[in-house]
Amino acid sequence: MTAFRPRILVIDDEPQIHRFLGPALDAAGYEPIRADDAASGLREIARKPPDAVVLDLGLPDMDGKEALAKARAFYDGPVIILSARDRETEKIDALDAGADDYVEKPFGVGELLARLRVALRHRLERQGSEPALQVGDVEIDLVNRRISKGGAAVKLSPKEYDLFACLAQGNGRVLTHKQILTAVWGPAHEHDVQYLRVFVGQLRQKLEDDPAEPKLIETEPGVGYRLGGLV
Repeated sequence: MTAFRPRILVIDDEPQIHRFLGPALDAAGYEPIRADDAASGLREIARKPPDAVVLDLGLPDMDGKEALAKARAFYDGPVIILSARDRETEKIDALDAGADDYVEKPFGVGELLARLRVALRHRLERQGSEPALQVGDVEIDLVNRRISKGGAAVKLSPKEYDLFACLAQGNGRVLTHKQILTAVWGPAHEHDVQYLRVFVGQLRQKLEDDPAEPKLIETEPGVGYRLGGLV
């Protein structure tokens, strides 16, 4: 019997990326699919949806963010952005447009494979709609709106709970400031980043082993936050 190999579509116009990433994906147990531009990548997604997409932003026929927006109209699988663009605004725009993660070029294959494993696992978890999530010694009960650490209940305000639940349901993805603020406080507060920082600080005081060295709620500088401990 042939083992199942998740199909990973790599959309990138640099031949050298395909030359070293293709064999690396194959050796890691994936089936790499190659597309050299946005149009062929979108056709491949529509023809046979892959298990995940690695998407470059600098494509010859279309900006990667536009390709992402088009793909999201009919594809809900993980998309990891791969790009040499290192400006924070590029990361934020891509994540707001529906990307699951962002890896900068040049990159280590090990890091990309790790992020790919996380994205694929979290997709399965989302499909299973887990009512409770465990991150280290912190557990969140999404049905009863309860949080415990090391088996002991942690008292949170309603907004603190909503914020942590939002991060938990992100399943390890980077959530931008705008995404979090809109989800927890509404569109009118999408620019209140300092307000968000205050609440993140309060959560860290209550949930982190060492709030000064947070490992549970990780900061993506200038972009947003992600829940750690899920890799």
